[in-house]
Amino acid sequence: MNIMLIDDDEAIRDMLQDIIEDYELGTVVASLPSAATLTTTELVARHIDLLIIDMLMPDCDGIDSVRRFHDFPGKIIMISQVDSKDLIGKAYESGVYSYITKPLNRNEIVSVLRSVEEYIRLERFAHTLQSTLQTTLNPAVAMAPAKKVTPQQKAAALLKELGVAGTAGYDDLLEIIAYLQAHYKGSTFPSLKTIFTAIAEEHAAENIQKEAKTIEQRLRRAVFQAMVSTASMGVVDYTNPKFEEYAPFYFDYAEVCSIMRTIQQNEKPQISKVHINTKKFIQALYAASLEP
Repeated sequence: MNIMLIDDDEAIRDMLQDIIEDYELGTVVASLPSAATLTTTELVARHIDLLIIDMLMPDCDGIDSVRRFHDFPGKIIMISQVDSKDLIGKAYESGVYSYITKPLNRNEIVSVLRSVEEYIRLERFAHTLQSTLQTTLNPAVAMAPAKKVTPQQKAAALLKELGVAGTAGYDDLLEIIAYLQAHYKGSTFPSLKTIFTAIAEEHAAENIQKEAKTIEQRLRRAVFQAMVSTASMGVVDYTNPKFEEYAPFYFDYAEVCSIMRTIQQNEKPQISKVHINTKKFIQALYAASLEP
């Protein structure tokens, strides 16, 4: 889950970021003191899933900003010291998902963000399931002659099916496919460190090592999201052809089964309790992207 923080108080933004990182609630993509110049286009371009914004800031009004983002497909949480029922009502009318009053309570923040994360996960799963059903129930779609696509386009389509489109690691994975296509000639597959460092250098990062580590963390979350999406598919229909193909090909099958059991017990899968084989996922995605 990609998160943007907006509050003129840097201490509040730092506190929120610490909580998000401590509880692995997502990735803070940006931390800004104002929303005055922010646009919906920028939110979409950054693949923001959740915007946390202060109601009252010196140069802009949070509620007016939310109204300005009416086309934003993600969720918005508003925070404020104001506890006026009238203003809180206006905040919800403007389209916010939840409202949190200051001083911030760690437990409340964790609870609300987990609720948003689960809601987004279910939305993505529903989208994946709908896409699968459309293909299954419409032979014309399934049998239509495929247009010639590039490995990156093929990878992008596969990531969409795996429920990864829109996650923080999505762009990184497409960059990795392009890098492998240009530099990997079928001998020894490069190490993850080599791949991450190369992509970090392409980003022209000031600190290559730090950027490579950040890429690694984004990819872990993206692969985990793909595992949860695939496991959810298996819970709905264990004989689903896509589940039968994807589960052992992209992941360690035993880990997918473990996530399935967690979902069946109405519990939320935790990234800290799953072994994530990032290299296997990248190798499989690259191989699949080259298939005709």
